[in-house]
Amino acid sequence: MEVAVAATTLGVGGDVSSPSSLSLLCGLSALLVLLWALSRAAETCWLRPRRLSRALRAQGLGGTAYRFPAGDLADNGRLNEEARSKPMPPCHDIVPRVAPHLLNIVKEHGNVCITWFGPVLRMVIAEPKLVREILSDKSGHFEKFTNKRLGKLIALGLASYDGEKWATHRRILNPAFHLEKLKSMLPAFSTCCTELISSWESKLAGSDGSHEIDIWEDFQNLTGDVISRTSFGSSFMEGRRIFQLQAEQAERIIKAFQYMYIPGYLFFPTENNKRMKQINREIEGLLRGIIEKRERAMENDGLSSGNDLLGLMLQSNKESGASRMRMSTEDVIEECKLFYFAGMETTSVLLTWTLVVLGMHPEWQDRAREEVLSVFGKDKPNFDGLSRLKTASVSHTLLLSFA
Repeated sequence: MEVAVAATTLGVGGDVSSPSSLSLLCGLSALLVLLWALSRAAETCWLRPRRLSRALRAQGLGGTAYRFPAGDLADNGRLNEEARSKPMPPCHDIVPRVAPHLLNIVKEHGNVCITWFGPVLRMVIAEPKLVREILSDKSGHFEKFTNKRLGKLIALGLASYDGEKWATHRRILNPAFHLEKLKSMLPAFSTCCTELISSWESKLAGSDGSHEIDIWEDFQNLTGDVISRTSFGSSFMEGRRIFQLQAEQAERIIKAFQYMYIPGYLFFPTENNKRMKQINREIEGLLRGIIEKRERAMENDGLSSGNDLLGLMLQSNKESGASRMRMSTEDVIEECKLFYFAGMETTSVLLTWTLVVLGMHPEWQDRAREEVLSVFGKDKPNFDGLSRLKTASVSHTLLLSFA
């Protein structure tokens, strides 16, 4: 009697569909899944990093030792926090401020060394000849490192692609940066700058002759306005929400980075993860609206696609034959996200740093001002006149950075 009961419970010679048998099967399945997950985690977070570390050290490469499970992330975060907690003096020695951890590694281990981003090995190359050789190599062995899931939340686009997809997008986007296209954008540049200067003058008019202005914020608004008008044909007010969302997204992604070594972290239902996905959906919805508005104008009203970046992408899709030579709507959205984010951030940083450098070298302020007045007087800038400026140019700003 006891033997029969035991056999039935184990599903041997009994009904395998009984609740006890199903529970046993579910338990075994769960155990197998757990063992598989643990083995994958052990391979990713312990065995593979150890193998890579031994192999590279055998080739003579120095660097930090792998520490389970976060690698050098804790040190990187601590050093960044320490560097940013102090005011930065007006100098050009910016590396200790923006990349203190990498600076320490290079000082300690040389210009070619290794560090660990969680269980992911990163090779640091600070040797100019090697950098030039790697970036000019056409063999395809050097691939861009991208975290697709994290990249999708901020922007993918041309900067993250390789191979045929990169070539297709580059071919479509390249005409937007021809000299004649840039010339046609000059009136928009001038209008945006005039509006900014007018806002500064109105602030000064209501003061005693001096007024403190946060130019970083103003230059972010300026570059965002320029990108909206010249790349997507929309006004700054239409694009402002996108800029605000991308600024918040960038801060949240920086927070998420310190936990990216945890497998599947972006799937965790944390407040930060949920907000990042919500922001991405809203940005893509806004951009999709801009794209569909342009497509309707092209189809229903018979308007041209326009000479801006968005128009060129849509026109190329219309003219391309094979689907593999075209950009999907999702591709167009990703390129829009990239140009909004990367274009606004990089240009606003350059403009802000230019004024910092001019503040450090007032004699160059005088020289640049005299040159601009001698070429344009009180007239608005034009393309031919800009080409005659020698002192007031980006190259001189970069030279002053090393003065």
